[in-house]
Parts: sequence; structure tokens; C-alpha cells
Amino acid sequence: MTTTDSGDTTATTTTATTATAPTDRIAGTAGAGGTRRHTALPKARTLVEALPWLTRHHGKTVVVKFGGNAMVDEELKAAFAQDVVFLRHAGLKPVVVHGGGPQISAQLDRMGIASEFKAGLRVTTPEAMDVVRMVLAGQVQRELVGLLNQHGPLAVGLTGEDAHLMTATKHYAEIDGERVDLGRVGEITAIDPGAVQALLDDGRVPVVSSIARSADDGDVNGIYNVNADTAAAALAVALGAETLMVLTDVEGLYEDWPHSDEVISRLTASELERLLPELASGMVPKMEGCLYAVRNGVTTARVIDGRVQHSILLEIFTDEGIGTMVVPDPEGQS
Repeated sequence: MTTTDSGDTTATTTTATTATAPTDRIAGTAGAGGTRRHTALPKARTLVEALPWLTRHHGKTVVVKFGGNAMVDEELKAAFAQDVVFLRHAGLKPVVVHGGGPQISAQLDRMGIASEFKAGLRVTTPEAMDVVRMVLAGQVQRELVGLLNQHGPLAVGLTGEDAHLMTATKHYAEIDGERVDLGRVGEITAIDPGAVQALLDDGRVPVVSSIARSADDGDVNGIYNVNADTAAAALAVALGAETLMVLTDVEGLYEDWPHSDEVISRLTASELERLLPELASGMVPKMEGCLYAVRNGVTTARVIDGRVQHSILLEIFTDEGIGTMVVPDPEGQS
């Protein structure tokens, strides 16, 4: 309202104000029919695309083996934690199993202890085993738990020693027909998933370090360094998990490496078994773990590229997916 003073007469006039919606609340422009084209629509489409996958996996257990480049890249670690928390809030029950090869090697170097590998496995002396335990349970696990708990009081760390979660016996490698002693390297013989299941039932995210208690006679209070891929597969089976996911530093299982970089998107257990003798040594424990999982009740096992941010979400919640998925043989075929 405005007031104008003209001599003895005061005239009052009213100016109409037209409300204009804030520009930051309007996305897009009006179409021919008067309906606005919202720039946020692609986000809605993405959520709708995820709906059948959310429905399919709701309430199911997913075991994720965390490893590769994702363990040492800060942005990838943060994205991994976001993915796992998303799974939890989307109604899934994620479990994280981790190793820590790069961190173990770095700590051994700092302490002047040489790293030695035979048949693709770390030779683990009693002195080196102390370092393995310290790094896995005291460094890698704590960092993962901290990253996850930035999003709420969710993650709880434990090792295979806790509550008899993982039990192992001494593992020997075979090289050129000879049995080779690898020191404190174990082969998992039993899984007791009770402690992990209790945490899942309480809405927590278990983070498990790949160390196992010894079941060998006379090895009282002994522990073993166990392969994290193998540990994740064994735990997935024991939990009756829907899915095993293995993060690695490649796109998946290549069809004809090194002649082609074409990734096999899906194969059956029998098809994988036929390919195993031709695989590079680094992929063998991962694919053997996948094979063991799907032949013992796990619905799918997936090897995905951990170098890609949010690779877990891309694999589970999109139509395209990434990586290689292993499924059980059709009924009646093996």
C-alpha cells in the first residue's frame, strides 16, 4: 500500500503484488500441457528401477569381501562405507569380511620383516602372525568400523577368533608335487556364525577380520592367518546368505584374457569349474570361493570391480549390473 500527500487531500492507493515462486524450487520448464519437466525426474527413475531389486533382496543377508584397491584409496573406502550403510537402511543385512595384504606388507617392511609368498600365499612366521593380527584387527578393521559408524551406531568389529567364529587347521601348499610349510597359514574347517547372526538380528553391521582360531592338537591358543576370500565364502554359506560379493581390482572374470577384455557377465557353477585351471593365480581363491558358495546354498556370488565407486549398489540395484555373477547349476545339472 502507498500513500500520496496532495495539499489537504491524502490519497491512498493499493498496489497488487504478484507472488513469484523461488527459482530454486522450480525444476525445469512448463511443457505444452502445463506440466513442469522436473530435472529431478532421472533420480526418481533410478529409484523406481531399484524397486524390484529392493523387493527381491529385502531382509536377505549379503556377505561382502572388502579388498583390492578399494582398501587403500580414501574416496573408494568412503564410497564403500556409504554402500554398505545404504544396504542396511534398504532392508538388507550386510556383513563385511576383510583382509589387508597391502597394509600387512607395509607394516612388516617398517619392522624389517621380509614378506615372502609361496603358491600365492603369504608365508606367516609366528613373528609375522603377530603383525598380521595387529594390522587386521587393530588397524584395518578399526578404520572400516569408524567409516561405517560415521553414518550411525551400526558397525561392530570382530575376528574369526571371537566366539569360535572361524576355526582352522594348518594349511600346506603344494609346489611341484612337494608339500610346503607356510607357517601360521590356516585352512578353515568350521564356522560358528552365532555371534554374527546375533549382531545382524540387532540391526548391526558385523566387520570380520580374517583370522581363525587353531583346532590343531597341542596348539593351545594358536591362531591362523586365513585367506579372506575363502573366509567370506565360508561365512556366507554358514549364514545362509543370499549373495556373496567379492571386490577386486579387475572388472570381473574375463572371457579370453589377455586376448580380449570382454567380461563374462554370468556363468553357472559347472562353467566356472571348467575355467578354474586357466585362471590367473590371483583370481583362483576368489572364484573358488564363489564356486563353493553357490554349491552350498548361496543364491548368487559376484566378483565386481572395487575400483568403481559405489560398485556394490550398481551391481545389486541396477538392471545392468557390473562384474561377473556366478549362479548354481540348473536343477538336475552338475
